[in-house]
Amino acid sequence: MPTVPASNAMTPDHFDRSVMRQRLANEQFDVVIVGGGITGLGVALDAASRGLRTALIERYDFASGTSSKSSKLVHGGLRYLQQGEVRLVYEALYERQRLIRNAPHLVSLLPFLLPILTKDGLVSRKIARALGSALWMYDITGGARIGKIHRRLRKQKALAHMPTMPSQRLASAYIYYDAQADDARLCVTMARSAADHGAVVINQCAVTSILRSESGQANGVTVQCDDESFDVRARVVINAAGVWTDAVRTLEDGIDPDTIRPAKGVHVTVPWDKVRNDIAVIIPVPKDKRSLFVVPWGPKPDGTFTHTYVGTTDTDYQGPIDDPQCTKDDIDYVLRALNASVTTGITAEDVTGVWAGLRPLVKQVNAEDGTGKGGKAARTADLSRRHVVLTSDSGIITVTGGKLTTYREMAQDTVDAALKVLEKNSSTSTKNIKTAKCRTKNLKLHGARGYKEPRTSGSLEAHLAHRYGSDISVIQALIATNSRLSETLIAGLPYIKAEAIYSVIHEMALSLDDILSRRTRALLFDREATRQAAQSVAELVAPFAGWDDQRIEKEVLAFHEICEHEATMGTLPENELYS
Repeated sequence: MPTVPASNAMTPDHFDRSVMRQRLANEQFDVVIVGGGITGLGVALDAASRGLRTALIERYDFASGTSSKSSKLVHGGLRYLQQGEVRLVYEALYERQRLIRNAPHLVSLLPFLLPILTKDGLVSRKIARALGSALWMYDITGGARIGKIHRRLRKQKALAHMPTMPSQRLASAYIYYDAQADDARLCVTMARSAADHGAVVINQCAVTSILRSESGQANGVTVQCDDESFDVRARVVINAAGVWTDAVRTLEDGIDPDTIRPAKGVHVTVPWDKVRNDIAVIIPVPKDKRSLFVVPWGPKPDGTFTHTYVGTTDTDYQGPIDDPQCTKDDIDYVLRALNASVTTGITAEDVTGVWAGLRPLVKQVNAEDGTGKGGKAARTADLSRRHVVLTSDSGIITVTGGKLTTYREMAQDTVDAALKVLEKNSSTSTKNIKTAKCRTKNLKLHGARGYKEPRTSGSLEAHLAHRYGSDISVIQALIATNSRLSETLIAGLPYIKAEAIYSVIHEMALSLDDILSRRTRALLFDREATRQAAQSVAELVAPFAGWDDQRIEKEVLAFHEICEHEATMGTLPENELYS
């Protein structure tokens, strides 16, 4: 394929890693944030939009940890309401509404079907009325604000949404509403939004130590970036490293505070034809008190979808936090629940993709020293999803816990804490610090301004618009230079060649894995098709990434190893995985 000159494809863009690296090494900052997941990126946007000189440092890639491996839902969490976490649900539904308003190109309403099953089901006839009351509470706490409230469906209408359900067990169903977003795309958009407000954001840059002033206050970090080590000076250090939070805190004083209890969540992807659900469905896990989401993905113009994913689990995790994997036990657990709720007989051979992530759940925390205390709860599912913001004696601020939906509120609380440290340590006027009010409640994310909802659902236009918003024009400019860039990137998936090039030019994608796992979600939904396409994708982006033949070979080999490792882990039981 003829190459596309970058100059023809690019618009003026300040999201350039070489520029970011130069600024990181040469500027001084008010805050430096460690961790480029949804929490850290939310903090970066909040801080930068308040006028603080902001830097964010990510060791790997943006959203490479938990923030690209969630259920991809923006929701209050119906089960949290059932657990009595009314305040958490209320706050989450408020944040859901704000995200729908501030990022309409990324966040969309998603109906949920809650079947009422007569035998071995999630909900019996006996408690259906109580469930209806719970859904009214859910509507009151946030559903009505999006103009949608729950309703009861008769059996046949429920089956129309998922005809593979066993009709003899189905009595009726409820339908209610939440929202959906591609988590990794949301994170990349957050990074670009923070940069729009002047923040330095950089990936593939590792923090190796915490700097301190003569008085013992943290005043920056040392980083290893592109084979070079240098100091980054900042008045406040913020630790937003998710499940790696304790590792960053250990850099501070050499003591592991043991505050994080990782909980593994896994998802399994199958061809949509095996399930045929046109909305999300909640199914029971047999002989368990849990339930799973069954979510369609990849809309087509005819109203069907490419895939359905099922998850999430919620189990204690004892393995290496850098490498959570979906095991044979995980796959069996999910498929057992799915097969109890559909009649199509889905096997492990039908699974096209998997993903596993770790929730950074907070143990009981000692308020005096911020260390973890107390024994384990019976289940990780019973631990609160509320967040915690702590300030150490040296002024390092740590934010842990929370959930994707509430990232903005977490960021606001964190930056408020940072302002207190800045005010305390400031030797100059604190007027600006005191008046730096949060702006993110009504702040449009990158790509939202000028966004227009596509006319045709499932079309290429809709696919691009729901990923890039008003930046769709940049993709279209790329295609205008070479019509072949509108061709499919990977067989059976909706991504096109222009998206891969765009990710390198405009989204700081540095590796083939960045492109295929996070800028697109190809690996998650069809691992084998993505593995087969790796060579052609690497050759496509090479002129824009500056890769020679040796680098292409290296990138392809590394990605194949990721695929093979993931496939192997899926054949091993949990007790053999890390032995």
